[in-house]
Amino acid sequence: MADGKASSKVGSGQLTCDSVEIWSDEDYARATGLVQILDENGHADPARLPHLPSEKLIRLYQGMLGSRLLDEQLMPLQRQGRIGHYFEARGQEAGFIAGAEAIEKTDYFVQGLREGAAAVYRGLPLGKYLAQILGTAHDASRGRQMPCHVGAAAIHHISTSSCVASQIPHAVGIAWAAKIRKEPTVALGFFGDGATSEDDFHAGLNFAAVYQAPVVFVCQNNQWAISTPVAAQTRSETLAVKGLAYAVPSLRVDGNDVLAMYATIKAAVDAARAGHGPTFIEAVTYRLGAHSSADDPARYRDGHEDAIWQKRDPLLRFGRWLAERNILDSTAQAAARARITDAIRAAIAAEEAVGPPPTASLFEDVFARPTWLLEEQKAGLRNSG
Repeated sequence: MADGKASSKVGSGQLTCDSVEIWSDEDYARATGLVQILDENGHADPARLPHLPSEKLIRLYQGMLGSRLLDEQLMPLQRQGRIGHYFEARGQEAGFIAGAEAIEKTDYFVQGLREGAAAVYRGLPLGKYLAQILGTAHDASRGRQMPCHVGAAAIHHISTSSCVASQIPHAVGIAWAAKIRKEPTVALGFFGDGATSEDDFHAGLNFAAVYQAPVVFVCQNNQWAISTPVAAQTRSETLAVKGLAYAVPSLRVDGNDVLAMYATIKAAVDAARAGHGPTFIEAVTYRLGAHSSADDPARYRDGHEDAIWQKRDPLLRFGRWLAERNILDSTAQAAARARITDAIRAAIAAEEAVGPPPTASLFEDVFARPTWLLEEQKAGLRNSG
Protein backbone atom coordinates (compact mmCIF):
# COMPACT_ATOMS: atom_id res chain seq x y z
CA MET A 1 0.00 0.00 0.00
CA ALA A 2 1.10 3.57 -0.59
CA ASP A 3 -0.24 4.90 2.69
CA GLY A 4 -0.92 3.59 6.18
CA LYS A 5 -3.69 4.09 8.72
CA ALA A 6 -3.56 3.58 12.46
CA SER A 7 -6.32 3.38 15.06
CA SER A 8 -6.58 2.48 18.76
CA LYS A 9 -9.28 2.09 21.45
CA VAL A 10 -9.10 3.98 24.76
CA GLY A 11 -11.50 2.93 27.59
CA SER A 12 -15.07 2.58 26.40
CA GLY A 13 -14.57 5.06 23.60
CA GLN A 14 -12.60 4.77 20.36
CA LEU A 15 -9.80 7.01 19.23
CA THR A 16 -9.07 6.85 15.52
CA CYS A 17 -5.96 8.47 14.09
CA ASP A 18 -6.05 10.27 10.79
CA SER A 19 -4.48 8.60 7.81
CA VAL A 20 -0.70 8.96 7.92
CA GLU A 21 0.98 8.98 4.54
CA ILE A 22 4.25 7.06 4.65
CA TRP A 23 5.05 7.54 0.97
CA SER A 24 3.13 8.83 -2.00
CA ASP A 25 1.62 6.82 -4.83
CA GLU A 26 4.26 8.35 -7.10
CA ASP A 27 7.07 7.22 -4.79
CA TYR A 28 5.63 3.71 -4.71
CA ALA A 29 5.26 3.61 -8.50
CA ARG A 30 8.91 4.55 -8.99
CA ALA A 31 10.07 1.92 -6.51
CA THR A 32 7.99 -0.88 -8.08
CA GLY A 33 8.08 0.10 -11.75
CA LEU A 34 11.01 -0.11 -14.14
CA VAL A 35 12.79 2.82 -15.75
CA GLN A 36 13.85 1.84 -19.26
CA ILE A 37 15.00 3.90 -22.23
CA LEU A 38 16.65 1.25 -24.41
CA ASP A 39 14.64 -1.93 -24.89
CA GLU A 40 16.01 -5.44 -25.33
CA ASN A 41 16.06 -5.07 -29.12
CA GLY A 42 18.17 -1.93 -29.01
CA HIS A 43 15.34 0.53 -29.68
CA ALA A 44 15.10 3.70 -27.63
CA ASP A 45 12.43 6.24 -26.80
CA PRO A 46 13.83 9.43 -28.41
CA ALA A 47 11.99 11.67 -25.96
CA ARG A 48 13.77 10.10 -22.98
CA LEU A 49 17.32 9.90 -24.30
CA PRO A 50 19.92 11.61 -22.10
CA HIS A 51 21.76 14.50 -23.71
CA LEU A 52 25.10 12.89 -24.46
CA PRO A 53 27.36 13.71 -27.42
CA SER A 54 28.46 10.89 -29.70
CA GLU A 55 31.97 10.77 -28.25
CA LYS A 56 30.58 10.07 -24.78
CA LEU A 57 28.23 7.42 -26.10
CA ILE A 58 31.19 5.73 -27.77
CA ARG A 59 33.19 6.04 -24.57
CA LEU A 60 30.38 4.34 -22.63
CA TYR A 61 30.38 1.46 -25.10
CA GLN A 62 34.15 1.12 -24.97
CA GLY A 63 34.08 1.18 -21.17
CA MET A 64 31.56 -1.66 -21.06
CA LEU A 65 33.48 -3.56 -23.70
CA GLY A 66 36.74 -3.05 -21.81
CA SER A 67 35.23 -4.56 -18.67
CA ARG A 68 33.89 -7.52 -20.66
CA LEU A 69 37.25 -8.17 -22.32
CA LEU A 70 39.10 -7.94 -19.00
CA ASP A 71 36.82 -10.67 -17.69
CA GLU A 72 37.34 -12.79 -20.79
CA GLN A 73 41.11 -12.64 -20.40
CA LEU A 74 41.57 -12.61 -16.63
CA MET A 75 39.27 -15.47 -15.67
CA PRO A 76 41.37 -17.96 -17.71
CA LEU A 77 44.47 -16.64 -15.94
CA GLN A 78 42.88 -17.53 -12.62
CA ARG A 79 42.19 -21.04 -13.88
CA GLN A 80 45.87 -21.28 -14.81
CA GLY A 81 46.95 -20.26 -11.32
CA ARG A 82 48.28 -16.87 -12.39
CA ILE A 83 45.63 -14.98 -10.35
CA GLY A 84 44.54 -16.07 -6.90
CA HIS A 85 40.84 -15.22 -7.12
CA TYR A 86 38.55 -13.40 -9.54
CA PHE A 87 35.07 -11.85 -9.75
CA GLU A 88 33.46 -11.37 -13.15
CA ALA A 89 31.11 -8.54 -14.06
CA ARG A 90 29.78 -10.08 -17.27
CA GLY A 91 26.19 -9.04 -17.88
CA GLN A 92 26.07 -6.14 -15.45
CA GLU A 93 28.59 -3.68 -16.92
CA ALA A 94 25.97 -1.05 -17.77
CA GLY A 95 25.35 0.13 -14.22
CA PHE A 96 28.85 0.86 -13.02
CA ILE A 97 30.17 2.25 -16.30
CA ALA A 98 27.15 4.55 -16.46
CA GLY A 99 27.79 5.55 -12.85
CA ALA A 100 31.45 6.27 -13.54
CA GLU A 101 30.38 8.58 -16.37
CA ALA A 102 27.70 10.29 -14.29
CA ILE A 103 29.98 11.53 -11.50
CA GLU A 104 32.72 14.17 -11.41
CA LYS A 105 36.43 13.56 -10.86
CA THR A 106 36.12 14.99 -7.35
CA ASP A 107 33.34 12.53 -6.45
CA TYR A 108 33.98 9.15 -4.86
CA PHE A 109 33.23 5.78 -6.43
CA VAL A 110 32.74 3.13 -3.74
CA GLN A 111 32.70 -0.22 -5.47
CA GLY A 112 31.10 -3.55 -4.66
CA LEU A 113 32.55 -6.87 -5.80
CA ARG A 114 32.38 -6.38 -9.59
CA GLU A 115 32.90 -2.71 -10.37
CA GLY A 116 36.71 -2.59 -10.52
CA ALA A 117 36.81 -1.73 -14.24
CA ALA A 118 35.15 1.58 -13.38
CA ALA A 119 38.54 2.63 -11.99
CA VAL A 120 40.08 2.20 -15.44
CA TYR A 121 37.19 4.14 -16.95
CA ARG A 122 37.83 7.00 -14.51
CA GLY A 123 41.53 7.21 -15.26
CA LEU A 124 43.48 4.45 -13.49
CA PRO A 125 46.12 3.28 -16.00
CA LEU A 126 45.45 -0.25 -17.23
CA GLY A 127 48.89 -1.40 -16.10
CA LYS A 128 48.28 -0.22 -12.53
CA TYR A 129 44.89 -1.91 -12.51
CA LEU A 130 46.40 -5.20 -13.65
CA ALA A 131 49.27 -4.85 -11.17
CA GLN A 132 46.69 -5.01 -8.39
CA ILE A 133 44.89 -7.96 -9.95
CA LEU A 134 48.13 -9.88 -10.52
CA GLY A 135 49.85 -8.72 -7.33
CA THR A 136 53.09 -7.60 -9.01
CA ALA A 137 55.85 -5.36 -7.66
CA HIS A 138 54.01 -2.40 -9.22
CA ASP A 139 50.95 -3.08 -7.05
CA ALA A 140 50.33 -0.15 -4.71
CA SER A 141 49.24 -2.61 -2.00
CA ARG A 142 52.30 -4.83 -2.59
CA GLY A 143 50.25 -7.91 -3.29
CA ARG A 144 48.52 -7.81 0.09
CA GLN A 145 45.03 -7.11 -1.18
CA MET A 146 42.70 -9.69 -2.70
CA PRO A 147 42.43 -9.60 -6.50
CA CYS A 148 39.49 -7.47 -7.72
CA HIS A 149 39.66 -5.36 -4.55
CA VAL A 150 40.95 -2.45 -6.59
CA GLY A 151 41.58 0.91 -4.98
CA ALA A 152 43.03 4.16 -6.31
CA ALA A 153 43.24 7.19 -4.02
CA ALA A 154 44.23 9.54 -6.84
CA ILE A 155 40.91 9.06 -8.63
CA HIS A 156 38.76 8.62 -5.48
CA HIS A 157 38.05 4.94 -6.18
CA ILE A 158 37.45 3.04 -2.95
CA SER A 159 38.27 -0.66 -2.78
CA THR A 160 35.59 -3.14 -1.88
CA SER A 161 35.69 -5.37 1.16
CA SER A 162 34.96 -9.08 1.33
CA CYS A 163 32.56 -8.30 4.19
CA VAL A 164 29.23 -7.95 2.39
CA ALA A 165 27.63 -4.48 2.63
CA SER A 166 30.45 -2.97 4.69
CA GLN A 167 31.13 -0.44 1.92
CA ILE A 168 27.68 1.12 2.41
CA PRO A 169 28.54 2.93 5.68
CA HIS A 170 31.86 3.91 4.09
CA ALA A 171 30.05 5.66 1.23
CA VAL A 172 27.74 7.39 3.70
CA GLY A 173 30.67 8.48 5.83
CA ILE A 174 32.49 9.95 2.83
CA ALA A 175 29.35 11.85 1.84
CA TRP A 176 28.68 13.09 5.36
CA ALA A 177 32.27 14.31 5.71
CA ALA A 178 31.91 16.23 2.44
CA LYS A 179 28.73 17.85 3.73
CA ILE A 180 30.38 18.86 7.00
CA ARG A 181 33.27 20.38 5.06
CA LYS A 182 30.83 22.09 2.70
CA GLU A 183 32.49 20.42 -0.28
CA PRO A 184 30.42 19.76 -3.44
CA THR A 185 31.34 16.07 -3.35
CA VAL A 186 29.03 13.10 -3.91
CA ALA A 187 29.67 9.46 -3.01
CA LEU A 188 28.37 6.79 -5.38
CA GLY A 189 28.17 3.40 -3.70
CA PHE A 190 27.53 -0.01 -5.30
CA PHE A 191 26.48 -3.27 -3.68
CA GLY A 192 24.59 -6.46 -4.51
CA ASP A 193 21.13 -7.73 -3.68
CA GLY A 194 22.51 -9.86 -0.85
CA ALA A 195 23.76 -6.71 0.87
CA THR A 196 20.18 -5.56 1.45
CA SER A 197 19.85 -8.33 4.05
CA GLU A 198 22.80 -7.03 6.06
CA ASP A 199 22.66 -4.63 9.01
CA ASP A 200 25.01 -2.19 7.27
CA PHE A 201 22.45 -1.59 4.53
CA HIS A 202 19.75 -0.51 6.96
CA ALA A 203 22.11 1.52 9.14
CA GLY A 204 23.61 3.19 6.07
CA LEU A 205 20.31 4.19 4.47
CA ASN A 206 18.86 5.42 7.74
CA PHE A 207 21.93 7.52 8.59
CA ALA A 208 22.08 8.97 5.08
CA ALA A 209 18.41 9.94 5.24
CA VAL A 210 18.59 11.48 8.72
CA TYR A 211 21.65 13.60 7.88
CA GLN A 212 20.73 14.11 4.21
CA ALA A 213 24.14 12.94 3.12
CA PRO A 214 25.03 13.46 -0.57
CA VAL A 215 25.24 9.78 -1.43
CA VAL A 216 23.71 7.67 -4.20
CA PHE A 217 23.18 3.97 -3.51
CA VAL A 218 23.09 1.54 -6.44
CA CYS A 219 22.04 -2.03 -5.73
CA GLN A 220 23.11 -4.34 -8.54
CA ASN A 221 20.24 -6.81 -8.20
CA ASN A 222 21.76 -9.62 -10.26
CA GLN A 223 19.17 -12.11 -8.94
CA TRP A 224 21.62 -14.24 -6.95
CA ALA A 225 23.57 -13.70 -3.72
CA ILE A 226 26.02 -16.51 -4.48
CA SER A 227 23.49 -19.40 -4.51
CA THR A 228 20.63 -17.60 -2.75
CA PRO A 229 17.95 -16.24 -5.13
CA VAL A 230 16.25 -12.92 -4.44
CA ALA A 231 12.99 -14.74 -3.67
CA ALA A 232 14.72 -16.36 -0.69
CA GLN A 233 16.35 -13.07 0.30
CA THR A 234 13.29 -10.94 1.04
CA ARG A 235 9.49 -10.75 1.06
CA SER A 236 9.59 -7.15 -0.17
CA GLU A 237 7.81 -6.52 -3.44
CA THR A 238 11.05 -5.05 -4.81
CA LEU A 239 14.36 -4.13 -3.25
CA ALA A 240 13.76 -0.46 -4.05
CA VAL A 241 10.77 -0.27 -1.69
CA LYS A 242 13.16 -0.88 1.20
CA GLY A 243 14.53 2.60 0.65
CA LEU A 244 11.09 4.17 1.05
CA ALA A 245 10.94 2.93 4.64
CA TYR A 246 13.85 5.26 5.41
CA ALA A 247 12.36 8.19 3.45
CA VAL A 248 15.02 7.80 0.76
CA PRO A 249 13.78 8.47 -2.80
CA SER A 250 13.99 5.07 -4.48
CA LEU A 251 13.77 3.91 -8.08
CA ARG A 252 13.85 0.60 -9.91
CA VAL A 253 15.78 0.71 -13.19
CA ASP A 254 16.63 -1.69 -16.01
CA GLY A 255 20.23 -2.38 -15.01
CA ASN A 256 21.08 -3.69 -18.49
CA ASP A 257 20.10 -0.37 -20.10
CA VAL A 258 23.16 1.85 -19.93
CA LEU A 259 21.19 4.93 -21.02
CA ALA A 260 18.56 4.50 -18.31
CA MET A 261 21.25 3.85 -15.72
CA TYR A 262 23.19 6.95 -16.75
CA ALA A 263 20.12 9.21 -16.77
CA THR A 264 18.92 7.93 -13.38
CA ILE A 265 22.30 8.06 -11.64
CA LYS A 266 23.09 11.50 -13.11
CA ALA A 267 19.79 12.92 -11.83
CA ALA A 268 20.41 11.40 -8.39
CA VAL A 269 23.98 12.73 -8.27
CA ASP A 270 22.82 16.20 -9.29
CA ALA A 271 20.12 16.11 -6.59
CA ALA A 272 22.62 15.03 -3.94
CA ARG A 273 25.05 17.77 -4.94
CA ALA A 274 22.25 20.33 -4.73
CA GLY A 275 21.60 19.37 -1.11
CA HIS A 276 18.60 17.08 -1.57
CA GLY A 277 20.13 14.07 0.15
CA PRO A 278 20.43 10.41 -0.86
CA THR A 279 18.78 8.28 -3.53
CA PHE A 280 18.49 4.49 -3.69
CA ILE A 281 18.53 2.83 -7.13
CA GLU A 282 17.76 -0.83 -7.68
CA ALA A 283 19.40 -1.92 -10.94
CA VAL A 284 17.66 -5.04 -12.23
CA THR A 285 20.39 -7.06 -13.93
CA TYR A 286 21.97 -10.52 -14.01
CA ARG A 287 25.43 -11.99 -13.65
CA LEU A 288 26.03 -14.17 -16.66
CA GLY A 289 28.94 -15.97 -15.02
CA ALA A 290 29.69 -17.44 -11.63
CA HIS A 291 29.64 -15.53 -8.36
CA SER A 292 33.42 -15.88 -8.31
CA SER A 293 36.14 -18.16 -9.57
CA ALA A 294 35.40 -20.39 -6.56
CA ASP A 295 31.75 -20.90 -7.54
CA ASP A 296 29.90 -23.26 -9.88
CA PRO A 297 26.50 -21.74 -10.80
CA ALA A 298 25.46 -24.92 -12.64
CA ARG A 299 24.79 -26.43 -9.22
CA TYR A 300 21.95 -24.00 -8.47
CA ARG A 301 20.89 -22.33 -11.76
CA ASP A 302 19.37 -23.80 -14.88
CA GLY A 303 20.34 -22.99 -18.42
CA HIS A 304 16.88 -21.65 -19.27
CA GLU A 305 17.35 -18.66 -16.98
CA ASP A 306 20.75 -17.91 -18.44
CA ALA A 307 19.37 -18.08 -21.98
CA ILE A 308 16.70 -15.49 -21.17
CA TRP A 309 19.23 -13.04 -19.75
CA GLN A 310 21.72 -13.61 -22.57
CA LYS A 311 19.17 -11.92 -24.83
CA ARG A 312 19.21 -8.89 -22.49
CA ASP A 313 22.99 -8.50 -22.65
CA PRO A 314 23.68 -4.78 -22.05
CA LEU A 315 26.65 -4.68 -24.40
CA LEU A 316 24.81 -6.23 -27.35
CA ARG A 317 21.76 -4.05 -26.75
CA PHE A 318 23.73 -0.81 -26.67
CA GLY A 319 25.85 -1.91 -29.64
CA ARG A 320 22.74 -2.43 -31.77
CA TRP A 321 21.45 1.03 -30.92
CA LEU A 322 24.79 2.70 -31.69
CA ALA A 323 24.95 0.91 -35.04
CA GLU A 324 21.38 1.85 -35.97
CA ARG A 325 22.14 5.49 -35.14
CA ASN A 326 25.32 5.38 -37.25
CA ILE A 327 27.34 6.37 -34.20
CA LEU A 328 29.46 3.22 -34.06
CA ASP A 329 28.81 0.59 -36.72
CA SER A 330 29.60 -3.12 -36.47
CA THR A 331 32.97 -2.66 -38.20
CA ALA A 332 34.00 0.02 -35.72
CA GLN A 333 32.79 -2.13 -32.83
CA ALA A 334 34.88 -5.05 -34.04
CA ALA A 335 37.89 -2.77 -34.39
CA ALA A 336 37.39 -1.52 -30.82
CA ARG A 337 37.25 -5.11 -29.58
CA ALA A 338 40.51 -5.98 -31.35
CA ARG A 339 42.26 -2.84 -30.14
CA ILE A 340 41.21 -3.24 -26.49
CA THR A 341 42.00 -6.97 -26.54
CA ASP A 342 45.53 -6.26 -27.78
CA ALA A 343 46.02 -3.53 -25.17
CA ILE A 344 44.96 -5.87 -22.35
CA ARG A 345 47.20 -8.69 -23.59
CA ALA A 346 50.19 -6.36 -23.83
CA ALA A 347 49.54 -4.95 -20.35
CA ILE A 348 49.22 -8.43 -18.84
CA ALA A 349 52.50 -9.52 -20.43
CA ALA A 350 54.25 -6.38 -19.21
CA GLU A 351 53.00 -6.77 -15.64
CA GLU A 352 53.73 -10.47 -15.39
CA ALA A 353 57.30 -9.72 -16.49
CA VAL A 354 57.69 -7.41 -13.49
CA GLY A 355 57.31 -10.28 -11.05
CA PRO A 356 56.04 -10.27 -7.47
CA PRO A 357 56.93 -7.68 -4.81
CA PRO A 358 60.28 -8.20 -3.03
CA THR A 359 59.93 -10.69 -0.19
CA ALA A 360 61.46 -8.18 2.22
CA SER A 361 58.47 -5.88 1.61
CA LEU A 362 56.50 -8.21 3.90
CA PHE A 363 58.10 -6.40 6.81
CA GLU A 364 57.56 -2.88 5.50
CA ASP A 365 54.56 -0.59 6.09
CA VAL A 366 53.80 -2.42 9.34
CA PHE A 367 55.29 -0.12 11.98
CA ALA A 368 56.86 3.33 11.63
CA ARG A 369 59.79 1.87 13.57
CA PRO A 370 60.05 -1.92 13.15
CA THR A 371 60.08 -3.94 16.35
CA TRP A 372 63.06 -6.09 17.29
CA LEU A 373 60.99 -9.17 16.52
CA LEU A 374 60.27 -8.01 12.96
CA GLU A 375 63.92 -7.13 12.47
CA GLU A 376 64.90 -10.59 13.69
CA GLN A 377 62.43 -12.26 11.32
CA LYS A 378 63.60 -10.12 8.41
CA ALA A 379 67.24 -11.03 9.13
CA GLY A 380 66.32 -14.70 9.36
CA LEU A 381 64.58 -14.58 5.99
CA ARG A 382 67.55 -12.80 4.44
CA ASN A 383 70.05 -15.32 5.84
CA SER A 384 67.95 -18.27 4.70
CA GLY A 385 68.03 -17.07 1.13
